[in-house]
Amino acid sequence: MRFIETKLKGAYIIEPEPIEDERGFFARTFCAREFEAHGLNPCVAQCNISYNKKKGTLRGMHYQVAPHAEAKLVRCIRGAIYDVMVDLRTESPTFKQWASVELTFDNQHMLYIPENFMHGFQTLTDGTEVFYQMSESYHPEYARGARWNDPAFDIRWLFNKPIISEKDSQYPDFGDNFGE
Repeated sequence: MRFIETKLKGAYIIEPEPIEDERGFFARTFCAREFEAHGLNPCVAQCNISYNKKKGTLRGMHYQVAPHAEAKLVRCIRGAIYDVMVDLRTESPTFKQWASVELTFDNQHMLYIPENFMHGFQTLTDGTEVFYQMSESYHPEYARGARWNDPAFDIRWLFNKPIISEKDSQYPDFGDNFGE
C-alpha cells in the first residue's frame, strides 16, 4: 500500500498496490502493522456500508466526540464519491480546513480520516456503495454533525442541490454544537 498524506496532517489517501496476473489482481487494503508504522490508528471496531440510489446524494457532515472519537477508513466499492473531511482539532494549524478526494471503484483508493475530523461525501453516480472501517463503535449520544453548507467551512460541493436526509439537512452551524 502507498500512503499519501493530504494537506490535512494525519489524513491519508491510501493506494493499494495490486499484484496482477491472468486472473485479475490481488491487493491488500488494510494491514495493522503498516498503519501503525505511519502513525495511524489500526483499530477496527465496526464496519459499515452505505448504498446510495442517486447521483448527488450527500451524507454528512458527521463526527463523534470524545471519549468515542473515531478514525475512519473509507473506500468506494461501487460507483464514485466526492469525499470530504474537515479538521476539527483545535490545536491543529489546519483547524476548520477541509480537503476532498475522489474515491471510485476504478481507482480503488481509500481515505484514512483521523479522529476529531468531520466527514461526509457526495455521490457522483447512481447506485454508489461505500464501505467504512471505524476505529470506534457508534455511540449516538456522542454523534455530532454540522450543516453540509455551513459557511464556517465553505466546502465546494459538486452539486448544490443535494439529495440529503432530513436529519443531515437540519444540523446546526458548526459553532452551535462543537465539542458538546
